[in-house]
Parts: sequence; structure tokens; C-alpha cells
Amino acid sequence: MPTLREPFHAGAAESLADAFKALLDETLMLVEALLSPNRIIGEVEQMRALQVAADDIEPTDPVRAELLRSRASRIGLR
Repeated sequence: MPTLREPFHAGAAESLADAFKALLDETLMLVEALLSPNRIIGEVEQMRALQVAADDIEPTDPVRAELLRSRASRIGLR
């Protein structure tokens, strides 16, 4: 909501700056991935192995399977 001290377009400028920052962050992540494909492939293989292990033990130990899936999901967030 605009106030007397803050111009109406200030919110739009902040939104534009936030969008530009997000675009820059995504671009940097893409460049990093393109420059180090072996790391990305290794992470995907590790996540897949954890998912397969979780699927295998799901019937006998669902709590452990959920823990493995949780670990797999955090690998991509590093």
C-alpha cells in the first residue's frame, strides 16, 4: 500500500529488482551446471540409488524408506 512518503512505483521497482535477482541466480546455476556436468551426473546417480533403495525396503521398513527419500531430495538442494 503506498504511503505519503513512498511513491506508488517503489513496490514495482522492488519487484523488478527481485525478479532480476532471481533471473541472475538461475543463470549462474545454469552456467555452473554446464561447467561441471560430472558433478550433476554424480548427484543424479546418488539420488537415483537412494530412491531405488527406498523402493526396495518400503514394504518392510517404511520409516527407513522415507528417510532415504528425504536424503535423496536434499542432494539436489546443495
